[in-house]
Amino acid sequence: MASEWEIFCESGPKCLIDVNWNDPQYRTSVVASLVKGVYRLENYRQQNCYVPQGLTLPWWISFHFHLKDWLIDNDGTSIFGAIYEYKCPSPTQNIPHYVIAFRGTILESKDTMIRDFKVNLQCFFNDLHDNSSFKLAMDYVHNMVDIAGAGNVWLAGHSMGSAMALLAGKKMAEMGSPLQTYVFNPPYFSFPIELIKNEKVKRRIRIAKSVFKAGLSFALKGGRLHDHFDGLSDWFPYLFVNPADPICSEYIGYFQNRNTMEEIGHGFGQIERLATMYSLRSQMSSVLGMNFGSEASRLHHLPSAYLTINTGQVPDPNAGRIKNFERAHELQQWWEPSLSFQFMLYRYTTTASIE
Repeated sequence: MASEWEIFCESGPKCLIDVNWNDPQYRTSVVASLVKGVYRLENYRQQNCYVPQGLTLPWWISFHFHLKDWLIDNDGTSIFGAIYEYKCPSPTQNIPHYVIAFRGTILESKDTMIRDFKVNLQCFFNDLHDNSSFKLAMDYVHNMVDIAGAGNVWLAGHSMGSAMALLAGKKMAEMGSPLQTYVFNPPYFSFPIELIKNEKVKRRIRIAKSVFKAGLSFALKGGRLHDHFDGLSDWFPYLFVNPADPICSEYIGYFQNRNTMEEIGHGFGQIERLATMYSLRSQMSSVLGMNFGSEASRLHHLPSAYLTINTGQVPDPNAGRIKNFERAHELQQWWEPSLSFQFMLYRYTTTASIE
């Protein structure tokens, strides 16, 4: 007879029958399901006021992952992450020994919703590095890397959890220990230009924005982020975005605009390589004497990345905006067997490289 936990966790990627860690879609599905498990852990804690030890995770049996530990706030009010250990006797190079996963926002519980709202605000103001949960997460990341080595530890997250995974990954890369990182629907805190339907208007806005940012960086005596950007250029996080999701869709334009500026020529590629290091919001805050965090701490400042775009999910005209947003932002889309996607590799160098 199924346990209460098994019934509670019955949702998951049931389509993964053949184990194939050399298949990128299989790896993506497994990692996404591990992130889903963090949501389930917190949901279970909310409903039962505790989480039992030695949990069996039903849809992950064939994955050979076991729950090693969960990450809970210092005040004990919310589970925001989990550490999974791969238990197969002979892990290959494509299989991590540990995956540290972080959940996104949960709205079902008032206490958790308030806690998550505060974390989201810190993400918006680029203060996530000061968050107590993030500091705790970094302690766990350092510990796992000390135990298993950077090549055997992966990071993963969804939505708000993607922000934690990205910032942790950036900090480890800066210290010379890049970790393989999977982030689903990562937040990009900027006006979602990508949602503009007119391609010409969208293109012109991006070009003008890049030229303005590059010029403003010189006016503010900027240009000091080259070393920081170059130091991160060999770290390639895996970003999974949906063009209909305003939370993450701007990553598409952030990277694709590099292509556009290179194609224009006449030095526009060099302008974009400078502009991509800065956010207009932070530059304007500097002009106004305000503080919105350092440029180096901004989550979406990524020199290089593997970008996966969900191209198969079409908004339902009869569903309404809220329902379509929920579909575009849901974690489940990334383990659907019918997923259609576009994959791009962006590598930042002083002369730019986009494959």
